Amino acid sequence: MYIEEFGSMVFNEKVMEQLLDGESFKKLMMVRNEGMPMERPLADVVAEAMKNWAVGKGATHFTHWFQPMTGATAEKHDAFLDRNKEGEPILELKGKTLMKGESDASSFPSGGIRETFEARGYTVWDPTSDAFIREDTLCIPTAFCSFDGAVLDKKTPLLRSLDAINHQAVRLLKQFGQTTRYVYPAVGLEQEYFLINRADYAKRRDLILTERTLFGAATPKGQVLEDHYYGTIRPRVKAFMKELDEELWKVGIYSKTEHNEVAPCQHEMAPIYARANIAVDNNQLIMDIMKKVANRHGFVCLLHEKPFEGINGSGKHNNWSLTTAEGENLLKPGKEPEKNLRFMIFLTAVIKAVDDYQDLLRVSVASAANDHRLGGNEAPPAIVSMYLGDRLRMVVDAIINKTDLKTAYEKASKKEQNDDRNRTSPFAFTGNKFEFRMPGSAENVSCTNYVINTSVAESLKQFADRLSPFAGKPEFEDEVRKLIREELIAHERILFEGNGYSQEWVKEAERRGLSNYKSTPEAFSHYTDEKNVNLLKSHGIFTTEEELKARAVIGVSKYTNIVNIEARTMILMTEKDIMPAVIKYSSELAYGIESKQALGLNVDHEMELLTDINEHIRALNANNVKLQEALKEQPAGTFEAGMHAFERILPAMEEERRIVDELELMVDKQSWPYPDYTDLLYYV
Repeated sequence: MYIEEFGSMVFNEKVMEQLLDGESFKKLMMVRNEGMPMERPLADVVAEAMKNWAVGKGATHFTHWFQPMTGATAEKHDAFLDRNKEGEPILELKGKTLMKGESDASSFPSGGIRETFEARGYTVWDPTSDAFIREDTLCIPTAFCSFDGAVLDKKTPLLRSLDAINHQAVRLLKQFGQTTRYVYPAVGLEQEYFLINRADYAKRRDLILTERTLFGAATPKGQVLEDHYYGTIRPRVKAFMKELDEELWKVGIYSKTEHNEVAPCQHEMAPIYARANIAVDNNQLIMDIMKKVANRHGFVCLLHEKPFEGINGSGKHNNWSLTTAEGENLLKPGKEPEKNLRFMIFLTAVIKAVDDYQDLLRVSVASAANDHRLGGNEAPPAIVSMYLGDRLRMVVDAIINKTDLKTAYEKASKKEQNDDRNRTSPFAFTGNKFEFRMPGSAENVSCTNYVINTSVAESLKQFADRLSPFAGKPEFEDEVRKLIREELIAHERILFEGNGYSQEWVKEAERRGLSNYKSTPEAFSHYTDEKNVNLLKSHGIFTTEEELKARAVIGVSKYTNIVNIEARTMILMTEKDIMPAVIKYSSELAYGIESKQALGLNVDHEMELLTDINEHIRALNANNVKLQEALKEQPAGTFEAGMHAFERILPAMEEERRIVDELELMVDKQSWPYPDYTDLLYYV
């Protein structure tokens, strides 16, 4: 039944072909696939067809759906309703309105690119991404920019990076004698999430205000039995997943895989691959639909990277490959990768890109929430490295060491698997793609993908520049082999097959000269390093250095604001809820001790408990003062404030948590003001 419903709410190519005349459809496909400029007459035809289709599906409004620097999506709804010259009501969507909208941009993050009083922002239609209907509204995917053209969104750099990697990949393929209309990055995003009871969520200020539990003693069971991973899905959760699939299928998202993840209450869904910008759009929609469907089932969907201490957090694995217009995967090794020069040079390009721009990759996943997860023996460490798998690594080593490739490959071929997964590797080759495992579950991964696309485009550009004089000549293949070997030697340091969690790797990575940025402010301080500015400007991702600086300011400011919100929430919870509850319990305990003493009973245990509680209350009061002082002493500078949050506020928060979590184990459950971890994670 769902096959008939699939894509029923999407203005896709099938619908376009049915509703547009042949010439208009042909021109629109050239706009979508080959970058031909959109002309106004064509926009008018498409807008009329889109409006008629949407109204026929029950839509009454339309919106330009965009992705501001908040990382979430934004929308302003307008009715199709208008009036003609005679004052009669009509339904209308003009080509001009389809192509461009105006939005108040003053309240979105700009990182200082524009002043608060500069309110005007523009949304510009992205014809490469299909419009779709949600509830009663036609959603038109758009980019977002300021009055003077400055980029104010997540999508525009991603779209530009697609052009950059397409241009350089097509150029290099041509030197190999292969002609293709275009090359695009294909991306598959695995989305992890938690489901908890809405009633329990409503009783916790920390979840409501910060989307994570700031306090919570570990539950006795946790995930140590490893019984939840791939376990039987509970009926309530299965009902949620069923409706989620149905909603996603309606908007043309190929929701394919669903299962329980490692931590209790944690789950995962994964769609089929799509073009990078489509995959990112779809993922933004997936996260929104997850939350709405969860609410209808009495759940709250938590997308925070680390909502619970002591159990795994959630990530969003970014599976990345390169595909030609004809559907050929350029990262598919074939049966004899050592002889497949085209594969080897594209593989080398990715290795070079990851090594050269490891700092940008770290920046692309940097956030307050993800900092709790990276390196926590549940996700990759903050050190970026690459894993190729035993067989492919043997081929690389043979090239570097000038040993016999045939012997190396025959030895490698005896291994049963080429791509045994290394869960500690941030950037792992998994057969015909790379899996970047560092992105956090709640993040918009536009930045992640434009960094990968652009850095690989730069590698391809350098390779094409060098090989250009030899294209079509007998010595071409020798030059390719020479280039591959030189680059593999230069970037071998980024390759690592071992345990990324070990302290030995931290020392080894430092010896190799790899970066290890443990906090978001530290990572973002390198976003505007000269080489990174040159990369992103030279490929047209940004036009000015100010646009990059703005993104660094936004990233660090968001980090600081989140830490501050969490710290203030901690203080609020301890002063308004936890300490009153603990004091009341200790008073009842003291009264009980006094009553027992009057009867001549032994109260040593009760006295010891009461003394321990009172000491914790004093420690909590003292730490609250320390935390409040740290908040008051925050410096004015953006990066200074970020490092202050990391070095002063977070340690005080960790101490606050330690004290409260110990108190939770001392105080009677009925007296504790919030549902505990067992309540939250092991609901019926």
